[in-house]
Amino acid sequence: MPATAPTPTDRRFLGRLSLPERRYIADALRTETVGGVLLLIAAVVALVWANTPFKDSYSAVQDFHIGPAALGLDLSIQHWAADGLLAIFFFVAGIELKRELVAGELRDPKAAALPVIAAICGMAVPALVYTLVNVFGNGALDGWAVPTATDIAFALAVLAVIGTSLPSALRAFLLTLAVVDDLFAILIIAIFFTSDIDFAALGGAFAGLAVFWLLLRKGVRGWYVYVPLALVIWGLMYNSGVHATIAGVAMGLMLRCTTREGEEHSPGERIEHLVRPISAGLAVPLFALFSAGVAVSGGAIADVFTQPVTLGVVLGLVVGKAVGIFGGTWLTARFTRASLNSDLAWADVFAVASLAGIGFTVSLLIGELAFVGDAALTDEVKASVLVGSFIAAVLASTLLKLRVRRYQALVVEEERDDDEDGIPDIYEEGNPEYHLRMAAIYERKAAEHRERAQLAGASRDEADRPA
Repeated sequence: MPATAPTPTDRRFLGRLSLPERRYIADALRTETVGGVLLLIAAVVALVWANTPFKDSYSAVQDFHIGPAALGLDLSIQHWAADGLLAIFFFVAGIELKRELVAGELRDPKAAALPVIAAICGMAVPALVYTLVNVFGNGALDGWAVPTATDIAFALAVLAVIGTSLPSALRAFLLTLAVVDDLFAILIIAIFFTSDIDFAALGGAFAGLAVFWLLLRKGVRGWYVYVPLALVIWGLMYNSGVHATIAGVAMGLMLRCTTREGEEHSPGERIEHLVRPISAGLAVPLFALFSAGVAVSGGAIADVFTQPVTLGVVLGLVVGKAVGIFGGTWLTARFTRASLNSDLAWADVFAVASLAGIGFTVSLLIGELAFVGDAALTDEVKASVLVGSFIAAVLASTLLKLRVRRYQALVVEEERDDDEDGIPDIYEEGNPEYHLRMAAIYERKAAEHRERAQLAGASRDEADRPA
């Protein structure tokens, strides 16, 4: 049954993306999917390494220090992964956020309201769930932010493993949720997990960012200019007491993400295209390798469900994320009269909300920051992040598999290109030239079939003729 045309008060939610947006999202998620598979492999290696007779070597590598002490950068390998490599991840997140704000799904406040509110609810409800569990269980409230983050790479890796391809509208919704998630995770880290501030170092970092911004505005090019400057800014930010990943976000937000005359892609998109594989394929998996290695046993798994801190994290990821995102989406759609795309159902939104309960990279990072100095509790929180993410992955996989045939049909329809011009047919339905090309194709096929009919008839007459 064809969908009815949306009215001014009946805005379409999870409707068709524009062709450029669809291509951008497909390219971005393709890289993240590969990175997510590497992330899964790294996490499994870390868990195996930390639970074998070689576990002492894992701890030794984690705690091995390297770096110039005179610059305040004599850090452990684990510390370099969390503060250094994740700065690359947050640099890409900064570019994504900038692009979404100026050229993507968030540029229109009315269209952005629904996914933004859904993402905010998807962070607030897990924090509330964690807080309630620990208030009534007399636990520590310090970890309230641990279950608030979504790991888009891990979520996409789960989709790749279970063999489910989501329609582009659902993939865009998931990516937008993750982008807004990253924004608020950045704010949480900057506001709540900043130690004593060294204003001299912080001033130096801001001066470096000003130079970075000025060079971009002057059109200066060359990685040999920006990479050394970025390292200086990162080092100053680290020594200032503000979490060093904030430097990556700030630099990503400064890049221009709109195209000018004669440009096919903006500078931000070009740089993101170059850096995203490094982030997804190297930085994040290495962080997982040196952060996900926790001792796992039957007793340790049981403790996850009996201690308020760890139980709060698990319930926050599994229940809080799904309820928060779905509830925020449904209520916003109801009060703004935004109708759901007729090709999809609210069950699809709940499945994606459950998938967003996979919190890994940023959840592990916040867990380390929330309970710094308490190694035992930090490991317990990491274990709860792994358990919660696993449960969310299983739940989401089950829900998505129930609709997999519908998704496959929608994806095939989205990608159908009968006239073979490189543009999916659904984007050309209002183009007269497309219909003329299709008419010519059908006429050619009809002529071929008439010719085959004549040949088949002649062959049959020849066979029926008496010898």
